[in-house]
Amino acid sequence: MMIVKTITDLERIGDEAAKIARMAKLIHQAERISLPRFREVKYMADLVLDMLRKALDAFARLDATKAVDIARQDQAVDEEFRLNLRHLITFMMEDPRTISVFIDILFITKAIERMGDHAKNMSEYVVYMVKGKDVRHTTLEEIEKEVM
Repeated sequence: MMIVKTITDLERIGDEAAKIARMAKLIHQAERISLPRFREVKYMADLVLDMLRKALDAFARLDATKAVDIARQDQAVDEEFRLNLRHLITFMMEDPRTISVFIDILFITKAIERMGDHAKNMSEYVVYMVKGKDVRHTTLEEIEKEVM
């Protein structure tokens, strides 16, 4: 059952990636690129890509210990999303002409954040497969206790 759930999360990650591609294409076609904001987006994307690699590696090796690292990274991604959201709102208030491009960037960052959530879900499935413990909706400390 956990394998089927993992496949579902991988499919949803693909859906989010397609959404990001569509948004990036719209931003590029409209020539509304704002490079300073993309540094933060790239940083978030790099964090999530690392999470996904670790989750897939943990799945392939049935290594439940990686779930702790992935859960920590998910917290960092969530905090980065909140930080980006505050910055984008500030920029939109300062210059209303940027609202449309920053809303598009906001959608991209939300999609990246969701991809991180799916990677975390996958790592939680690995814990369940290996340890037989359901660590969904638990704290980082509880995950550490179950895995270690």
